[in-house]
Amino acid sequence: GTFPHGIDILTAADYFAVGNRVNCYLTISVYIAGFSEYTQPMIDHLVNMKINHWDSVIRELSTKALHNITPQAPEYMANVVLPRLLPLSVGSDLHTRHGAILACAEITHALCKLAQDNNRSVTYYFTEKSLEGLKQIHQEVCSQHKSIFNLQCCMIFNKDLQLRQLGLGGELMRPAVCTLIEKLSLSKMPFRGDPIISGWQWLINDSLRHLTLVSSAARQHIKESAVSALAALCNEFYINERGEADPALQDELVTQYVSELQNTEEMIRCGFSRALGALPRFLLKGRLQQVLEGLKKVTIISPEDVSFAEARRDALIAIAKVCQTVGVKGDGCQQEFVCRENVDHIYATLLTGVTDYTTDSRGDVGGWVREAAMTSLMEVTLLLVQNEAQLINASICKQIMCWLAQQAAEKIDKFRAHAGSVFLTLLHFDHPPVPHIPHREELERIFPRWEKETLNWKAASEAFPRITQLLGLPAYQYHMLLGLSVSVGGLTETTLRYSAQSLFDHMKKIQSDPSALGSFCETLLKVFEDNLRNDRVSVPLLTMLDQMLANGCFDMFTEQENHPFPGKLFTLCKEEIKRSKDIRKLRSSIGVFCGLIQFQGDMREKVFFQLFLLLCHPFPIIRKTTASQVYEMLLTYSDVVDPAILEQAMAILSDTNWEAELPVVRERRNCLCDLLQVPRPQLVAK
Repeated sequence: GTFPHGIDILTAADYFAVGNRVNCYLTISVYIAGFSEYTQPMIDHLVNMKINHWDSVIRELSTKALHNITPQAPEYMANVVLPRLLPLSVGSDLHTRHGAILACAEITHALCKLAQDNNRSVTYYFTEKSLEGLKQIHQEVCSQHKSIFNLQCCMIFNKDLQLRQLGLGGELMRPAVCTLIEKLSLSKMPFRGDPIISGWQWLINDSLRHLTLVSSAARQHIKESAVSALAALCNEFYINERGEADPALQDELVTQYVSELQNTEEMIRCGFSRALGALPRFLLKGRLQQVLEGLKKVTIISPEDVSFAEARRDALIAIAKVCQTVGVKGDGCQQEFVCRENVDHIYATLLTGVTDYTTDSRGDVGGWVREAAMTSLMEVTLLLVQNEAQLINASICKQIMCWLAQQAAEKIDKFRAHAGSVFLTLLHFDHPPVPHIPHREELERIFPRWEKETLNWKAASEAFPRITQLLGLPAYQYHMLLGLSVSVGGLTETTLRYSAQSLFDHMKKIQSDPSALGSFCETLLKVFEDNLRNDRVSVPLLTMLDQMLANGCFDMFTEQENHPFPGKLFTLCKEEIKRSKDIRKLRSSIGVFCGLIQFQGDMREKVFFQLFLLLCHPFPIIRKTTASQVYEMLLTYSDVVDPAILEQAMAILSDTNWEAELPVVRERRNCLCDLLQVPRPQLVAK
């Protein structure tokens, strides 16, 4: 009772509530400002103490708080606060200027919304001086502070200015002025036909064009601010009374943006891809194919731009946004709608993104592209389902679900979780249901609807026991094996353990079913054959095969003489390591060859011959590993060698220094060949 409304305020602003900055600024401050005694003091505190704070996050939160408080004191904001902020927005202090511009933008937007809600003119709360001040902010900033960015010198852009404009000031001021443009456009300010519009458009384009020269930390914020400003600017100032765009302006804007997609700088491609994705429908009308073709070219991997993963990601995001903007009309024109003529091409582009496994010094950068492709596939599919589901054919739906299932079985937790979420969203969507999903009933039994939100895809212990059940569904088997091979043969201990255990559990279930096991093995060989010498898949696949052979997954075939499966597998392994110098690949193959010894028939002599070749490999580590694993193989499968010579063979393997010179090693190897009656490998003359 010592200060007004004390109990209510202390209840709302308790210790835990104020611990969250966002909640404190955007919710609690508004609640407290709702008491008339605190409205003006709260506003004054934000204006005097917070919009010039050294921390940019505090400045931005303060301006959003001012936006939320504006309806409680609109006259005070318009007549006192705004006139005080306008001079600060062109002042000399960087932090104050940044906060003041954002505050002007937020307060103006709030005042205009309030005027519209009360059926008043948008300029009801503004004097002529205030309107002119808002309109001139970006020109004043640019002319007075050329170290930030210079619109006056846009045609004479020298190197010194280029360096100075892209420092800390530019990184703060560009997104701030873009936010001002966005808010003034959303406020429907009466600036139509004013030269200021072309100045704003230049600033947006220039910000996108110079993303390469700003720090990586600021790029995303500048890009998002510029794209949001562009969308608002176009929607307000580029549409006429008939809801159409000026043809000359449309041609200039779209052609310019599409041409920038082939720029040699990745960040410029990123910026203009997202800009095209933000264009309103009236600017895309009649230009849809031009835009989609331009974005498609960005998604294609070529030797020159193989590392441009961020550009490919943004292009895929933009394609989905463009499709959502133009809408669907099955019999419509492909220049205006997503229709029968272009839907397959759109899906083909998006599906290509799911196969991007590019890696560079940053790691699996292709993962960004795959993640964007999965999201875009979901958005486009749901768009079609809700409008004209007949445009989705069975083949495309199968490809989408199979690729998602593969991603949901792979080793990186983040991408597995995203794929699993998209997979379940499409499976359980029912407004109306997505057509042609293969094995829908079985999938709904494996993934009940009530588990859609609770299943933790990032936890290998939860994800793999579920997703590996898709191995029993013919449509998904190939892609499931492709994804699982990377996880089972990977290096992450938790992922490896649960993925391998889930795979072995599935193999146990089909051991008594020759048809199911035969189908599984055919698919496994097809995966191997299709990815021969693709080290991303083949190396972990060899490791997975080694584990499967060691765990008796193919015991049904070991009792049959000369079964075709081990013969084909042996041929593929032999081809995979041919002329290879990859230590990990060679060591994994040794385990597979040793595992193949358990199959009866001609296979055993071929395996021994291949292993004895590896005993004289140029790399000492391979010779030593081969000897060690052959020794363990003879201990495990002692029936493959005559008991009378077994002890002698094992003595040669254990007593020989396999890291010695090749002539010495070759002599000992030949002794083993003679002992086991295997033809001696012959040196090939070079």
